[in-house]
Amino acid sequence: MITAGMDLGSKFIKIVILKDGEIIARVKMLSGFEQEVTANDAMKEACEQAGIESDAIDRIVATGVGRSIAPFAHNKLTEVGAAARGAIARLPETRTVIDVGAEEGRAILITPEGKVRDFAINEKCAAGSGTFTETMARALELELAEFGQLSLKSDKVIPMNAQCAVFAESEVVSLLHAKTPKHDIARAVHDAIASRIVSMARRVSVEKEVLLVGGMAYNVGFVASMKRTLEMEIHVADEPDYVPAEGAAWTAYDKASAI
Repeated sequence: MITAGMDLGSKFIKIVILKDGEIIARVKMLSGFEQEVTANDAMKEACEQAGIESDAIDRIVATGVGRSIAPFAHNKLTEVGAAARGAIARLPETRTVIDVGAEEGRAILITPEGKVRDFAINEKCAAGSGTFTETMARALELELAEFGQLSLKSDKVIPMNAQCAVFAESEVVSLLHAKTPKHDIARAVHDAIASRIVSMARRVSVEKEVLLVGGMAYNVGFVASMKRTLEMEIHVADEPDYVPAEGAAWTAYDKASAI
């Protein structure tokens, strides 16, 4: 049996193909202005990587903000549901999923079967997402990877009070004018994001084991801040931004198996 998951995110489109429950292809492309065209291109590349024709796929499930326009999809799945199913496939002991991507963050309580018990979403402001980190890195004239690594050199706690990305950038500029070292500012930014994400997660409760997924999980500075703020161990998924697409592929597998 061959199934696929498509995650049409605001920044990237991810495709995962499973064959008899084993991943045989993973593809990621920038979403661009025409998500449907990019999704077609990504699926074509995924099929080539898997060595199959597209009509060999038994079922396709789409997730992400662009799931309503996903080509080929037989079913749609919310981002929350996809992250939950993908997390349980990665780490069966997971009971809390924290998913932080380009535009929003989510905290999800799940059952041992990967079903959603409760969730909270932070989507009102970019200050709790990857876009905020990119903006702050640009303000410091740093590459994003360098920005994350640099924050690990700091042992100072500098509160950032701004709840809006625009005002936070002004706060960063003020810190620069005050001759605050860049590594201390970098940590302050990551601590601020972690504080907002953890506050959101605690609204639904945080239960072990905790799995961090989404593009922000690549950022070592953010991961360190999350561990400090949450005061508990956090598992970080490999290829963390593929987890929702994998969850969609596994949901397709579940549905196809039930027929």
